[in-house]
Amino acid sequence: MQTESTRSLFGLPLTRQSLLHYQNRLPVPELSLLLVAFFWGTSYGVTKEALLFTSALAFIAIRFCLTSVMLLPLFLREMRQGKTGDFYRALPTGIILLMIFLAETYGIFHTSASRAAFLISLCVLMTPFVEALMKRQRPEPLILGCALLSLFGVFLLTQTGQTATADSGFSLNLGDQLILLAALLRAIMVVTTERLSKNSTLSAISTTSIQSNVVAVGALIIFACSDYPVAQLLPQSVAFWLAAFYLAFFCTLFALFAQNYGVRHTSSSRVALLTGSEPAFGALFAIVWLGESLRGIQLLGGGLILMACYLAGRRQR
Repeated sequence: MQTESTRSLFGLPLTRQSLLHYQNRLPVPELSLLLVAFFWGTSYGVTKEALLFTSALAFIAIRFCLTSVMLLPLFLREMRQGKTGDFYRALPTGIILLMIFLAETYGIFHTSASRAAFLISLCVLMTPFVEALMKRQRPEPLILGCALLSLFGVFLLTQTGQTATADSGFSLNLGDQLILLAALLRAIMVVTTERLSKNSTLSAISTTSIQSNVVAVGALIIFACSDYPVAQLLPQSVAFWLAAFYLAFFCTLFALFAQNYGVRHTSSSRVALLTGSEPAFGALFAIVWLGESLRGIQLLGGGLILMACYLAGRRQR
């Protein structure tokens, strides 16, 4: 008869102590943050494909209805525990989140997923400017330098010619502009959330659940007031529903828990580095999965944006 101390895995003794040893050797917090960055990065390409089957407005409503349903049991549990008394604090951020996804989803529809992944990361740089504006302070010199570096990166990323010369074209299309607007709204979201969450008893789960409900209801109201056919809310495509469930579960529900765990168990510099890899995953996924392409000059621009955002994000953290 085998006991716990004599069980083996691949010929090696497996005990409770050895399990804890192997678990401690694995960089679980770093892996969780890297997975968050990966899933968030792939969300742009997945969204791009989902928009082939329905409108952007219907897609937002479906995605956040699914997210709300997934979070409902957890929210009800916290409600029974009396932890949702400050629910009204999450309502304004829910409205901002609705505007973010309207701008972001329509932006992805009108531009490439790879460009969207790089441009949305500029929210990291916009956040200190929004915060400084609200506090009537001047941003730090490092942040100003990162902003100039990122602007040059945007210039290179949006080049339409072969080289960044006077003969090449600078194309900031409607989709790019909407993504930049979404990045600005994300920065406003960060500052607003920080202010409203002070002295609040709401957990991250309850906050995300309330925000998802606001986005879902808001998108449905706008959809009802538009001329879109109701059939868009029920696309007859398995690929669409797989994409919608992927975004709701992996990019929202899983990312919420993984990010909270990773942030609490690793250093701020590693958080900045790992989560800052989201645009790189997004561009790589768009190139491999969607067949998009970026020229060398555009890749250089994306790299400069990533560098500026990493330096600014590490300084803020």
